[in-house]
Formats: sequence, C-alpha cells, structure tokens
Amino acid sequence: MPTSTWFRLNVAKRERVLEVAMREFGEHGYSTGSLNTIAREAGIAKGSLFQYFSDKLEFFAFVCDEASRSIREEMERRIARLDLDQPFDEWLFDVLCDWTEYMADHPLQRAVTAATNFELDNSVRSVIRETANQHYLQVIHPTLKLWQEHGDIREDADLDVLATLILTILPFLALAPYYDGLDPIHDLRGRTPAEQRPVIRQIISGIKPMFAPTK
Repeated sequence: MPTSTWFRLNVAKRERVLEVAMREFGEHGYSTGSLNTIAREAGIAKGSLFQYFSDKLEFFAFVCDEASRSIREEMERRIARLDLDQPFDEWLFDVLCDWTEYMADHPLQRAVTAATNFELDNSVRSVIRETANQHYLQVIHPTLKLWQEHGDIREDADLDVLATLILTILPFLALAPYYDGLDPIHDLRGRTPAEQRPVIRQIISGIKPMFAPTK
C-alpha cells in the first residue's frame, strides 16, 4: 500500500511515475527492472520512491495491481455493452475478441500482464498474482453464475473448472501473439486480433461440451 505521501502528489505526477514504472517493469520484470531508470524518466529523485513505497516489491505489486484494475474496469465497460440475449458461447466469443483488441491497443497493460505471468521468483509472483487473479475473478465468477441462472450453462456444470479454464485462456490470448514460444499449436505469434478470431472460435468449441445445455 502506498504511503500518504504518494496520494499527496498531484495526479499528473502520480500518473507519470506509474506510466514509467509500467514500461520499465513490463520490459524487464521485477528483478531487473531499474528504480534508477524509473526515477530518472519520471523526473524524480530515486529516494522519493521510498517516500511513496516501503520497498521495491511493494512498488512493483502496486504497479501490477493498478494495471490489473485498469484492465478489469475497461473490460467491465466493454462487457456491459454486449448483447445478453445471445447464447453464452457467442457472448464469450465477443468477450474474448474484445479482450484481444484491448491487449493489442494497450501495450503497457499487456507488458505488465506479461511481467505478472512470467515472474520467476515464487515469493514475488505469489504477491502479484493474488491481486491480479482477484481482479479477474471479480468478473468471471458472478458472470458464470448469471449465465447458469439464465439456463445457458448446465446446472451440473462445474463453474470452478470453467472459471479455471477462462483464467488460463485470458493470459494466453493476451500474450501469445506478442511473445515467442507461448503457442506451438495455433501459431498466434504476430497475428492481429482479427486473425485470432478463428482460434478463439476453436477454443470455445473445445470447451463448449463442458457447459452447453443438453437438448
């Protein structure tokens, strides 16, 4: 949690520090992300960072949480505009297409998403993934329950398993088009959001038997 000094900064300065930190940690991760670089590019003294945060891990965790929060809030706005009268699998297709378009248009948030998923230090990853997962699950769990109540997901479908799969699919779609070696099957590397759509269709078709109502 940032100190009160952080919140006393003017908004523009906080946003500048956050933007620079997202870029640095997104490119280099926690271990090699440089506080010196962040301070220099944000136009502040390095010592000021320790007036805002107790240590580097708290700073990194805050950056990751802010990135996850901004992603969740934007996706909630996009989801609210989608047609709820369509079947669940078509709605899910629209959500995942919106997700890939968002990630294509927001390289900083995408880079921090990569940093949270690729972090090698277990103690660091446990801190940053816990908050990131909570942001995702705040949307996933109630949404799946709503669709089950509507009858588009079978009553006997295991929502926890379905949530687990969606929680796995989201970072895969966010990162595989932009980082080497993540997708040896669908060859998403370098594909545009429009070019990713057939793969999204294929993935949904593969998991549909888990939730589709029996006719």
